[in-house]
Amino acid sequence: MATPAHWIAGARLRTLPAAVAPVLVGTAVAAYDDQAVWWKALLALVVSLALQVGVNYANDYSDGIRGTDDERVGPLRLVGSGLATPAAVKRAAFGCFGLAGVAGLVLAATTSLWLVLVGVLCILAAWFYTGGSKPYGYLGLGEVMVFVFFGLVAVVGTTYVQTGEWGEAGWPALAGGVGIGALACVILVANNLRDIPTDVVAGKLTLAVRLGDARTRVFFTLLVALAAAALVVLAALTTWWALLGLGFLVPAGAAVRTVLGGARGPALIPVLQRIGMAELAWAVLAGAGLLAG
Repeated sequence: MATPAHWIAGARLRTLPAAVAPVLVGTAVAAYDDQAVWWKALLALVVSLALQVGVNYANDYSDGIRGTDDERVGPLRLVGSGLATPAAVKRAAFGCFGLAGVAGLVLAATTSLWLVLVGVLCILAAWFYTGGSKPYGYLGLGEVMVFVFFGLVAVVGTTYVQTGEWGEAGWPALAGGVGIGALACVILVANNLRDIPTDVVAGKLTLAVRLGDARTRVFFTLLVALAAAALVVLAALTTWWALLGLGFLVPAGAAVRTVLGGARGPALIPVLQRIGMAELAWAVLAGAGLLAG
């Protein structure tokens, strides 16, 4: 029987910087344009956090019933460990999606009803990452969807619900979405790099499995470089104070050294923590620069 502590562990709180960061950046861009609406920013944060926890539970459920998590290295899996029934974890996932949907409907009603369609696509992407008969996460498309939904859509969407238009804030928001999306992908790449041996056995063809160990490590490094380049573009479009965000390279650089050094299995777990810190640092420091500018 899963305890509250087990459910909290199953929510994978260490992944939450990936949900907080895009809202911080999108709000900072809106604030730079003098159009921040703080209650909408808070609702966007609820949507993002609920989707992140929901997708964590959904992955736990789907991977658990497929047996992918039977020999998994890393955080606790509720279904794979037998601590919770698949049905209970599935209900938790859809409960989170429901919360995200309610908060999203409020934003759509006060901004644009087209956002309802965006919200539906976000929930479908969250579920079918590992859910359904042909999950796209098993086909090597996970990084693409993470980049789109936890990068571009999350940042640009957060800015849009506050400004109500593309306007002058649109391009800086897009640059922010590229940077945050790249780092969100880095988290997934590190996770899948760690899991290559067990994913091969389970038939889970992640991008890391398709690329192989060596090229996945290079891809990891290139994504960090893309995040840095996007930050320079953001600064060029707004204020050079945004380059404060380059402080993210401190934890990200340490993660790159570990990955390029050939770390495997449990030795890659600290990389996930450092990249989570790096993504949050990118958002907080760049956002502070935008406010200062």
